[in-house]
Amino acid sequence: MKFEDLLSQYTVPLKEKEIVKGRIVKILKNTVLVDLGLKSEGELSISEFSDPSELEEGKEIYVYLEKLEDREGKPVISKKQADFFLRWDKIKEKYEKGEPVEIKVRKKVKGGLMGEVFGLPVFLPGSQIDIKPVTDQDALIGQVLRGKIIQVNYPKQNIVVSRRVLLEEEIQKKREALLKKIKVGDVVTARVKALADFGAFVEIDGVDALLHVSDISWNKVVHPSEVLSIDQEIKVKVLAIDEKSYRITVGMKQLQPHPWDMIEEKYPVGSRVKGKVTSLAEYGAFVELEKGVEGLIHVSEMSWTRTIHHPSQVLKVGQEVEAVVLHVDKENRRISLGLKQTMPDPWSIVDEKFKEGEKVIGKIRSYKEFGAFVELEEGIEGLIPTTEISWTKKIRHPKEVFKKGQKVEAVIIGIDKVNRRITLSVKRLKEDPLEIFAKEYKVGDNLKVKIIDTPKAGLVVGLPYGLEGFIPNSMIARDENRKRVEHKIGEEIEVKISGIDKEKRKIILSERALKEELIKAEVREEIEPVTPSTPKSKERKRKYTIGEKIKRQKNKGE
Repeated sequence: MKFEDLLSQYTVPLKEKEIVKGRIVKILKNTVLVDLGLKSEGELSISEFSDPSELEEGKEIYVYLEKLEDREGKPVISKKQADFFLRWDKIKEKYEKGEPVEIKVRKKVKGGLMGEVFGLPVFLPGSQIDIKPVTDQDALIGQVLRGKIIQVNYPKQNIVVSRRVLLEEEIQKKREALLKKIKVGDVVTARVKALADFGAFVEIDGVDALLHVSDISWNKVVHPSEVLSIDQEIKVKVLAIDEKSYRITVGMKQLQPHPWDMIEEKYPVGSRVKGKVTSLAEYGAFVELEKGVEGLIHVSEMSWTRTIHHPSQVLKVGQEVEAVVLHVDKENRRISLGLKQTMPDPWSIVDEKFKEGEKVIGKIRSYKEFGAFVELEEGIEGLIPTTEISWTKKIRHPKEVFKKGQKVEAVIIGIDKVNRRITLSVKRLKEDPLEIFAKEYKVGDNLKVKIIDTPKAGLVVGLPYGLEGFIPNSMIARDENRKRVEHKIGEEIEVKISGIDKEKRKIILSERALKEELIKAEVREEIEPVTPSTPKSKERKRKYTIGEKIKRQKNKGE
């Protein structure tokens, strides 16, 4: 038998499209000769060796056998293909077993990073780099990261990896271990990891917990950075554990005594306290009495006499103030303070300083539609109602008569010590012109007046002493056709006083009554006494004339 035939009995025949083992027999300038146990040696380009340490004569390597022979009778082999298939098998094994791999980051691409695992290119999406968004991905280039293979596509030779999945698994294990170790109420050591407006994230044995801003201190903390800093170690108390979501809530202030525990003993009602104004609101000023304890001075408790619309009229932030404790609500953590209570109340002796009927002089401070406020002395104001400004004029607003800062004389007509009110009157400095008129004129008197207005309801006329009278339509004289006589403003007419109502301050006049009286008087003058010597014809004539006059006046409705 030939040598080739004997050899074939003791060797396993090689197959195409498989990975086979070979031995480097010769290293040339650009190629490497590999013995596969075939008739001829295979050739490899030196560029297929990514690791220079593998270039050594006599060293065994794996190659991919594409063909047993080419046209020249030489086997066609590829080390790159063999390396790919061998590495791909490792990729599949790690993927199926869910084992972590090392990812060497090579470069940044659209949507993430490109790296290598077992020498094969892999894609690391930006969302899978870390649990939190990574702002500087360039800083990771050249680093070796641990992660997991999450997607393998052999036909397209795509491999997707994730570092986030591995981190989440590691955190989950730490969470489970920590939850077995701690319970609500435990005091543990934590490290400040991050700060936010709503609080701080702290780390306990590698697990995140939330320290809310309201649980940092009994004092008011606007932002956690006022008290905490990154990497600071702190003692915290476990407040809540949600085993389903693995959320842990902790607190710092719970390790300190509550400042409100002895609040009623520290600040009894009626005591005087000092503090600093921390903030102003429309309804009052907040005053810090000590760390974690604030009281409120309501605007109504800032002055005995002034109406305070905003606390900035009296106080400013940062100002040191003295106040009196008015009320303590321990349950709702509220202390009511009074500023005006630190000063004597001027109204407590107001009835000793001022008497009803007394004339006073004051300064106009302000006015509303209903009246003008007059400062009588510091802390004491009186009100002149609009109706107490003039006896005769109809005043719609005090600014028609007064100016701010103007000095006025008035008479006190009322003192209400309980409700802190003094009522003043300007018009009562003089006698009521209606009283003067009523003394001089009586119902039934006649007088001459001038028309000043002609409303639909009648006529308004001017009277002595600045008064006005009213003639209703029914009391205006009628003409021969029983129609109301038309009058014009400025016209003078004679009227009779029909009524004087002091309570309603009305003077009712009648033009018609006066005219009827004049007609009756005229009729009486025309009737002469009848004597026996008077001829009957003349008597009849006179009676006829008088009767005709009376009938004519009746027909006129007068």
